[in-house]
Amino acid sequence: MRGLSGKTAIVTGGATLIGRAVVHAFMERGVNVAVADIDAEGGVRLGDDVFFSVTDIRDDAQIERFVSQTVERFGGVDFLVNLACTYVDDGFASPRSDWTESLDVNVVSPVMMAKAVHPHMADRGGGSIVNFTSISAKVAQTGRWLYPVGKAALLQLTRNMAMDLAADGIRVNSVSPGWTWSKVMVELSGDDRVKTDRVAAPFHLLGRVGNPEEVAEVVVFLCSDNSSFVTGADYAVDGGYSAMGPEQAEPAIPKLME
Repeated sequence: MRGLSGKTAIVTGGATLIGRAVVHAFMERGVNVAVADIDAEGGVRLGDDVFFSVTDIRDDAQIERFVSQTVERFGGVDFLVNLACTYVDDGFASPRSDWTESLDVNVVSPVMMAKAVHPHMADRGGGSIVNFTSISAKVAQTGRWLYPVGKAALLQLTRNMAMDLAADGIRVNSVSPGWTWSKVMVELSGDDRVKTDRVAAPFHLLGRVGNPEEVAEVVVFLCSDNSSFVTGADYAVDGGYSAMGPEQAEPAIPKLME
């Protein structure tokens, strides 16, 4: 992909399974990478070539410090990937404090990150921001309110950011992954990928969950010059989940005849 080598990317939540895939995809293209995450142990696993800082993106002072350190080390910022999120969600039973926490991490913090990197991107003549939304942003999911609402807000925010930052040469897009092999999937399945694919099959046209690397490739594309005329868009990296609708990948009519 064009326009990546020698550039600098910031990835929040880069110590996660999906985050590490994004980091490695950037590095394979010669991009300098800085990662902000609260997972210190996961940060160490990224290796010495990545600038890692234990950073709580709910804290504006920590954001400013991290961005300043990144600029000092690499000379600027070209790409921002807002990947970090919280899955706290007890649906209708969620107290106000959980709503505040969820929206702070999943909506407000990406804005604060964008504000922090904005002057540095503008100084470079532009850049690219990729927000991580979700298939959950567009459908109702039983027992889940906080996460889907936050991701839906981030989807709208992506369009607003794209409009207002275009004058500075900054493109803003989002990716909406389907079920993807991640820490959550590992924990829920007992690290059983075969079972996870089997459960996911009826909900995805491709009959499986996604690999972190498959999501990462789309993120890198949206930062590259190959997508130079793309902004304000949401890319479904979901194996056909959002295209399917309610009938799933199983014939419904035969069930009436059973």
